[in-house]
Amino acid sequence: MNVPRGTVGWWRSEDRRARGERYEAPTDCPRCTGRPYDRLAYGYLLGLYLGDGHIVSKPRQHHLSISCNATQTGLVSAAEDAMRAVMPLPGVSRRHRTGCVEVKSYTKHWTCMFPQHGPGKKHDRRIALEPWQQEVVDVHPWEFVRGLIHSDGCRVTNWTTRLVGGERKRYEYPRYFFSNKSDDIRKLFTDALDRVGVGWTTLARGSDPFNISVARKASVALMDMYVGPKY
Repeated sequence: MNVPRGTVGWWRSEDRRARGERYEAPTDCPRCTGRPYDRLAYGYLLGLYLGDGHIVSKPRQHHLSISCNATQTGLVSAAEDAMRAVMPLPGVSRRHRTGCVEVKSYTKHWTCMFPQHGPGKKHDRRIALEPWQQEVVDVHPWEFVRGLIHSDGCRVTNWTTRLVGGERKRYEYPRYFFSNKSDDIRKLFTDALDRVGVGWTTLARGSDPFNISVARKASVALMDMYVGPKY
């Protein structure tokens, strides 16, 4: 009959409203349906969320957002892939901003997967994992560490000088940093490092211990094997 699809949808919506019915979109939320999900991808996505992620949860707007450096196209794709692997049904899109790509997935059920969601900044409130989340981190600690590094961390080349035979020489060495204002999130990161045998130290910025450093050669080698630089 050449009636536009949007018109039919509006008719159905008005009919439901007239009868006092509420429309619930279909969901594949693992917490609500009990279906198996990709825990490896979730461990990585959990790290991304705790670092550079947030959830918008309003009456007419629900989505998970992960902010990525626009130049790190591999990170953007990895974030997108992880969202689809955990919940394939919701739509995933990219919003390009100046120097940044916001990867977004639209469903109110992301609050089920990330119960750490709440009002205000993460570092102003308590962040603790639920037992089922901790189980994922315990089984896949490297994916969790990788997500945290890919959000609030980096791999850099440090340098120093030493006197050798009376001559000052320059030495360079790789180092990983993780920076986050939340004491709880930093503790989750260092607990995961302890689990995988990576040595770390705390570096204070002024009087604030916001930075975790991994600089020992053997620990950096482990991080290079399982995490690597953002790309």
